Amino acid sequence: MTSPDTARQVDVVVVGGCGHVGLPLAIGFASRGLKVGIYDINQAAVDLVNAGELPFQENGAHEVLQRVLGEGRLHASTDVATVADADAVVVVVGTPVDEHLNPDPRAVTRAIADLVPHLRDGQLLVLRSTVYPGVTGAVERDVVAAGLSLDVAFCPERIAEGKAMEELFSLPQIVSGRSQGVRDRAAKLFGHLTDSVVELEPEEAELAKLFTNTWRYIKFAAANQFYMMANDHGLDYDRIRRALAQDYPRAQDIPGAGFAAGPCLFKDTMQLAAFTDNSFVLGHSAMLVNEGLPLYLVTHLEKKHDLSAMTVGILGMAFKGESDDIRSSLSYKLKRILEFRTKQVLTTDPYVTVDDSLLPLEEVIERSDLLILAAPHKTYADLDPNLPIVDIWNFLGQGSTV
Repeated sequence: MTSPDTARQVDVVVVGGCGHVGLPLAIGFASRGLKVGIYDINQAAVDLVNAGELPFQENGAHEVLQRVLGEGRLHASTDVATVADADAVVVVVGTPVDEHLNPDPRAVTRAIADLVPHLRDGQLLVLRSTVYPGVTGAVERDVVAAGLSLDVAFCPERIAEGKAMEELFSLPQIVSGRSQGVRDRAAKLFGHLTDSVVELEPEEAELAKLFTNTWRYIKFAAANQFYMMANDHGLDYDRIRRALAQDYPRAQDIPGAGFAAGPCLFKDTMQLAAFTDNSFVLGHSAMLVNEGLPLYLVTHLEKKHDLSAMTVGILGMAFKGESDDIRSSLSYKLKRILEFRTKQVLTTDPYVTVDDSLLPLEEVIERSDLLILAAPHKTYADLDPNLPIVDIWNFLGQGSTV
């Protein structure tokens, strides 16, 4: 293990630190007394953070951000040279999946290559976002080829969006490295957040992260398949689910039906499928069920309504309730299908700010003939419109059948 340079100006720099994963982590480290830098290429997001504002919604983060800025413990920059000042560099750059569902394993190594001229011997380099299996090893080789002596660790994030400021401090942190010395150094860094640390080898940790997200995706697919089975026979899946789970521990983890999407679950399931040479039948089946739910709903609605003569309103365009994140949201897939089959589609969301087509809730209700609850935001909990509303979540407690 190499020795950290005690002359560093900051304890840790988070690369990609203005995003949904990086910013809560940076704020969390700063709140525990570390001096933290953020490097991000998004100038607008950097300006917001330095002004004490969040670029997105994250419960409990705003007040902490303002406090650590006031204490001089956090600063964001678009200057890549900022990474040279840190004892530890945490890279929050994940592995994207292209339009053909193929992961790009080199995305992370390309990002690291941009950092290499500014990295220094003795630093701890931590990969934080989900990576394709083997990427940590590739980064290790690239670092050596660049003539650098760094400690490379993979420490996957495990937070649920919107709960970061709670889960960063309550969930165990997985740390992995090629040697015990690297794991110890990573554990010391993340020990500022939690006392519970779990050690793995890098390849084990890479699969652990993918297994976690894929398991959730498969569970949601099972629930959505059960929903379709019940709904095809005019039966309420959520009523059945609640009955079988009542005081029965082995059924407590059966999810309700709903759109299973967002920036992680689908993508990571496809990464695992690619890792198994596309022989992951269960993962592909889960994808077909979850991604097919919007079309299933529309097809069933057409059996009961003349959609071609109707205006349909979609409530909630974020990928999940109480979020402003529209990445991979199935609400937009639902919108595209409805645009082809209805007279008009109207959309609304109380949190999303990046879609100029959104309308106020009251206007959508007034102009629509039918509503579909796509994201179960709390704003809709007391909704009682005088028109049909599709609620596969049974969020309103009026049944989930279509």
